[in-house]
Amino acid sequence: MDILGTFWGEGEKITVLQMSVRAFVMFFIALTLVRIGGMRIFGKKSAFDTIIIIMLGAVLARGVVGASPYWDTVAASTVMIAVHRLLSWLSGKSSRMNNLLKGKALVLYESGNIVWENMKYAALSEEDLMQSLRLETKQESLAVIEKAYMETNGRISFITKHT
Repeated sequence: MDILGTFWGEGEKITVLQMSVRAFVMFFIALTLVRIGGMRIFGKKSAFDTIIIIMLGAVLARGVVGASPYWDTVAASTVMIAVHRLLSWLSGKSSRMNNLLKGKALVLYESGNIVWENMKYAALSEEDLMQSLRLETKQESLAVIEKAYMETNGRISFITKHT
């Protein structure tokens, strides 16, 4: 067996050493892909960005364990990062594309009233809203709040009244 075969292996029947070598190399490939993809992948935490994180991990793992050809998984992952970058760029250029990919904030509270239809759509209870109010604003009453939004990353944000 040649030295590459000893350390790299082929197919799904690879040794611990071969899987370790593949994981070592894949770590640096993944690091490079994430750097190319940009920090927004981890910073925004929107569904759009979460999908790329999950898919990237799943695809790259297949190359490490030998379930798919190694360099094919690297190529597929590179395409995913390129598509993510392209769609991110397009969403920066077009509000329509931005709304399509990332969604829009949902008004949960406005003008002294909870918007129950949106609360139901977001699968939130009044206690969920109040818990976020306490955590985000250190307030216990919506009386000081002008508006509350369910943001596209799943967090609830509050706009306080101007006094």
